[in-house]
Amino acid sequence: MIARIWHGWTTPANADAYQQLMCDVVIPAFEARAVAGLMQIDLLRRDGDGESEFTTVMLFDTIEAIERFAGDDATLAQVPPDARVLLARSDARTTHHIVVDRRTQPDHSRGRA
Repeated sequence: MIARIWHGWTTPANADAYQQLMCDVVIPAFEARAVAGLMQIDLLRRDGDGESEFTTVMLFDTIEAIERFAGDDATLAQVPPDARVLLARSDARTTHHIVVDRRTQPDHSRGRA
């Protein structure tokens, strides 16, 4: 499994609009492409230091799946124009990391006081 990781930063004033656009439009558009091998998309947000940082983590089963998603230049960021206008800055390229260990944890809240 390979994690494709990208970062973008907004002003505090644009953070909620960017988050909503990503959740309501951009990620559903990525999902609608039904790229074989795309397993998961996570959107992370961290507010502070006068800006909001967003990290997108996409999990793919192979590098070929990433190429099906991104094209021949697999590290080129895929940022739609309507998202780009809300960003103060962003990575031009993504990074790819091999997931060497991933452990889903049981729900320990059940049956405990």
